[in-house]
Amino acid sequence: MSEDAGVVAVDRIIRRLGLSMGIGGMIMALVDIPEIVAQSRVAPAWWAPVASLLVFGGFPVLALVSIRLRPKTIRAVSGAAAVGYLAAVATLPFALDTHTVDATSVWLYRMLPLGMLAAALAWPVRWSAGYLLAGSLAVAASNIYLVEDFTAMSVLSAFARAFGLSTLLLWCVASALEAAARVDRESARSSRQAASSAASAARDHERARFAALIHDAVLSTLLDASRGNEQSAVLRRQAEHTLEQLDEIRVAAREPDVLDARAAVIFLRSAVHDINPGVRFATRTWPGFDDLRMPVHAATTIASALGEAVRNSLRHAAVPGKTVHRTVTCTISAGGIRLVFTDDGPGFDVRRVPEDRLGISVSILGRMRQLAGGAGFVESQPGEGTTVTLVWGGDGSH
Repeated sequence: MSEDAGVVAVDRIIRRLGLSMGIGGMIMALVDIPEIVAQSRVAPAWWAPVASLLVFGGFPVLALVSIRLRPKTIRAVSGAAAVGYLAAVATLPFALDTHTVDATSVWLYRMLPLGMLAAALAWPVRWSAGYLLAGSLAVAASNIYLVEDFTAMSVLSAFARAFGLSTLLLWCVASALEAAARVDRESARSSRQAASSAASAARDHERARFAALIHDAVLSTLLDASRGNEQSAVLRRQAEHTLEQLDEIRVAAREPDVLDARAAVIFLRSAVHDINPGVRFATRTWPGFDDLRMPVHAATTIASALGEAVRNSLRHAAVPGKTVHRTVTCTISAGGIRLVFTDDGPGFDVRRVPEDRLGISVSILGRMRQLAGGAGFVESQPGEGTTVTLVWGGDGSH
């Protein structure tokens, strides 16, 4: 799964909306060039270039950042484009005299939906609604001042036209973002339920194994002994084998919450993707991996250390203008599990990390040292990315 395929629904919809708005803004700029030129004839020479730059200048940038950069950057550029539109409207009283524009409306009046789209992508609904109200009042007043006669009906009509379409666009963008957020919440809930179901299935499997052992080994041994028609050597070997199996069950029963290999993978993948679903999670297996039995407390400790490694990378490994790739490789064998988290970010000098930097020393390495059979390692060099290795062996070996 590539990083783009793994991004959360909200991030994906922000990228698509940003790209669509960016391209739409450029198209609207090209379509309106004739009217902008015509209305600039009654304005100072500086006004048309400045107003056009304020209104349309942010949209090519928005299209570009929506392709590669983070949603936070996309929203910042979108917010700048929304503010730029209001700044352009604010220049009207200084550039044009009343009723000098020979048209049904100033070209800026029709651009409010474009500014509204940018605001809806950039800010929460409450802020965007405030932008909608302020923008509608501003463009309606400007159009009355420059083009239309001042009457109650003309004022109401100018405001209603500006407010109506922009309200619809705000509702569409807000609905799309809320739907994507709902998908993310349901996905996270499903991941947690899958991990819980896997753990429950592992416990049910152990109960079934115990029941089968009681029926097939213990009862049959007792039955043969009661009949007295088996040789003592055969019964002795059968009883010894049954006792060995019971001893295995007894040891396993000390830790009732045990994950098998599949449940452990689901649990650890869920821990990573709850933080950032864009992190690639790959699984490799060795022969006999199905025999893995991992206590839930061990899986929880490893998941916490792994989650801290992912958060550290998201906080410190961002590179402006570059997509940082992050991967977790989970290798499972019968005796243990090995997780390697890598990123191709800027890296750092491990020797120069302060001892009191808790994210590495306590939350990652410290957790793994305290886990029986666990170990952790951090490798990094400036310019070479970072690798965090977490190892757990059920018998205490690495």
